[in-house]
Amino acid sequence: MISGKEDLLQALIEAYLMEKGTMEFYAHAAGVSEDSEAKRIFGELSAWEERHMDYIQQLYQSVQGDIELGSFGEFRKTAKAPMTEAGIPVRDLEEKIERHVVKDEKGALTLAMEIEGKAYNFYRALSQKAEDANARVVFSEMMKQEVKHIDYLKDLRLKLVKVYQ
Repeated sequence: MISGKEDLLQALIEAYLMEKGTMEFYAHAAGVSEDSEAKRIFGELSAWEERHMDYIQQLYQSVQGDIELGSFGEFRKTAKAPMTEAGIPVRDLEEKIERHVVKDEKGALTLAMEIEGKAYNFYRALSQKAEDANARVVFSEMMKQEVKHIDYLKDLRLKLVKVYQ
């Protein structure tokens, strides 16, 4: 887990793994959701997390001066990502889905808001305490990305409220 004491490269690897864990969870949630709108929301969030992974990979490779995708591609396939960016173990979230806590789009939005809110707070804390200035910049950028997710989910929630009025 990231503590803020990492150098830039280690911070990028840790952030990448958390994004991967979150992406894998959202993909799993999309696969098991019975509600088509919940399935769509989780699928879209999974795709966003994958784009975050691509962004972090590009940063890592540019810092390393490594434009060879093969070595990172192997890491991408084999790296285990047991934790989400929200600091919640992927397994814990999958158990929530398996217990059918998320039955519809409202449940999907609630869970996604929890994850994205915690991710925002996590990246905010890291951006404030990171010792490496470059790592602070990366964490600040990831925090901004989480704000976009939260805004998107808020908009979806507002649309949902209007539908049921």
